[in-house]
Amino acid sequence: MRKLLPLIGTPSQSHPGGRSAMTCRFRCGDACFHEVPNTSDNEYVGEIIAGAIGRRAMVRAAAVVTVAAAAGTAGVAGALPAAAAPLRESGKPSGKPVAKAARGLRYSSVAPNTADAVTVPDGYAQNVVIRWGEPILRGAPAFDPEKQTAAAQAGQFGYNNDFLALLPIPGECDRQLLVANHEYTDEVLMFRGYDAANPTRQQVEVAWAAHGLGVVVVQEDRRTGKLTAVPRHHLNRRVTATTEFRLTGPAAGSDLLKTSADPTGTKVLGTLNNCSGGTTPWGTTLHGEENFNQYFANSGRATDKRYGIGTGATERKWERFDKRFDVAQEPNEVHRFGYVVELDPYDPTSTPRKHTALGRFKHEAATVRLTEDGRPVVYTGDDERFDYFYKFVGSKRMKKGSSRAVREHNLSLLDEGTLYVARLTGDSPAIEIDGTGKLPADGEFDGSGEWIPLATATAEGAVSHVEGMSAEEVFVFTRLAGDKVGATKMDRPEDIQPSPVTGKVYVALTNNTNRGVGANAKADEANPRNANKHGHILELTERRNRPESTAFAWSLFLVAGDPEDPATYFAGFPKDEVSPISCPDNVAFDPHGNLWISTDGSQLGSHDGLFGVATRGSRRGELKQFLTVPTGAETCGPIVQDRRVLVAVQHPGEIDGATVEKPASTWPDGAGKIVRPAVVAVWRKDGEDIGV
Repeated sequence: MRKLLPLIGTPSQSHPGGRSAMTCRFRCGDACFHEVPNTSDNEYVGEIIAGAIGRRAMVRAAAVVTVAAAAGTAGVAGALPAAAAPLRESGKPSGKPVAKAARGLRYSSVAPNTADAVTVPDGYAQNVVIRWGEPILRGAPAFDPEKQTAAAQAGQFGYNNDFLALLPIPGECDRQLLVANHEYTDEVLMFRGYDAANPTRQQVEVAWAAHGLGVVVVQEDRRTGKLTAVPRHHLNRRVTATTEFRLTGPAAGSDLLKTSADPTGTKVLGTLNNCSGGTTPWGTTLHGEENFNQYFANSGRATDKRYGIGTGATERKWERFDKRFDVAQEPNEVHRFGYVVELDPYDPTSTPRKHTALGRFKHEAATVRLTEDGRPVVYTGDDERFDYFYKFVGSKRMKKGSSRAVREHNLSLLDEGTLYVARLTGDSPAIEIDGTGKLPADGEFDGSGEWIPLATATAEGAVSHVEGMSAEEVFVFTRLAGDKVGATKMDRPEDIQPSPVTGKVYVALTNNTNRGVGANAKADEANPRNANKHGHILELTERRNRPESTAFAWSLFLVAGDPEDPATYFAGFPKDEVSPISCPDNVAFDPHGNLWISTDGSQLGSHDGLFGVATRGSRRGELKQFLTVPTGAETCGPIVQDRRVLVAVQHPGEIDGATVEKPASTWPDGAGKIVRPAVVAVWRKDGEDIGV
């Protein structure tokens, strides 16, 4: 009988999505333990905005709430096996690749395991491309965790790498440009003797420098898929929490964005909690600011509550060292985060932009597809329980070329167009959606949908399509606009990727353990399981396969979990031939049109991993695990090329009670070394293409 390993030494099931308490504290500010931000009945938005914009609506906290450090170290060091242990057999967990598998997926599935390592298929090799703290800029010192300074960190690779992009470098055929998000910091794993109640200024400034974005040139080994970072290259760059950004688009200059430090409302320092992102056809990268709420303290406004911003102190206590993180002192600073950031990685002197036309919420990612006439369409999800997913349809056409004028034009493409939010309708009777995941009578969860316009930005100005809200309010309080028009509440919409082969759009919905619990929204056909702890993936087909369409058809492509669970679904593929999967997060496509899925917070007892699944043909729905990541880590930023797979191993060792002194992981450098997030490359030992 196939078995699942008990959850011993793994994140507590009391934490939604399988995350540890430490992950909940540092990554998203315990978002899953707060009241669900979306309590809308779609009729209260006007009163909220009217009552929240003025300072009279500010409620200063009477006391500062200190979040205690995670207590106890039981089940930390040594709790998990040092070697891979099978949890449950997948369809083909070992041996030679199966010839009949979909092209690109012909590798031996990795068995679920709890090894403190990156585990890859038989016949594959790997290397660490770059680690947290490795110097990438000229003058940056070698990494020394005992003597870390903000100046040193600002020249070194940042912490907790998430989204990854690889871009060609003209004239350097064996080199590529690696762009990475540095989402957040785990101070208890960075600083020896860290006191969560009393961080020092130096620790805070190091954390500011460890956030943001990183750009580093990597050298390719032609014989293999190995990549090596090239320090001190002229294209290398770090963007941090104190780098100057330019606010662009319809809300730039709004009174809602003006602060004492920036009375113009057009300049902001830094970018925070960059999760996933995307690349553009014009050669830039996009980065979604996600859980920005956790960095801001002492709010009492209803608009801030809708974004999960608390009334007391923050976990990191940054407000003690810079008043801009104290909403009571700088009420508009928080309105300057929660956007899609655009970076020109080929120009280290350029000023990154925050595009207000794409709305303000917890952006997981931003991926681009062009219309036939060359206008950009950007898909982006709001990673929160019961929140929405969106698209932006640009009105300006992309220009080809690399001149400064062309690049400047293309950098403005995301400032003019219409922002939409999705509303989905199932085609089965409501009585057939019972919350268990049981398929309705027609054999699939599917239906139709519409893109509801929220606001349109032009060169002359912006127009709101939401009654009772101005255009500026729509772009700054986008969640409230979605509430107002009755968008469909989803189970944490995260990464969204259009297929470069078929044009179909795939939406990763990670989980929602609050679905159907208490007064929360119950299961519907698009989110068919109550207490949904494993998540699912939505497949969306725009009408006539035109990305600018305002109507679409949808179906659930994958309903995650143990394949032996009758509530799971793998696009109709036989469930005894697939790997178990839980909590899909980031997604990407390989050159064959297969979808690759990374997971975050698996509830199946295994470490998180990377999976490939066929999206078309006779093998559609065939899902195979390609790798697993170390103890406490999440799999992020997958890139799948012909001969190489890249993943960002984020927050290794992030287990309750772990510290520098008592680590839960020794990855990647072994015992006695500090645990470090890093980027890993994987390739076939024989030099052939991945999965063929």
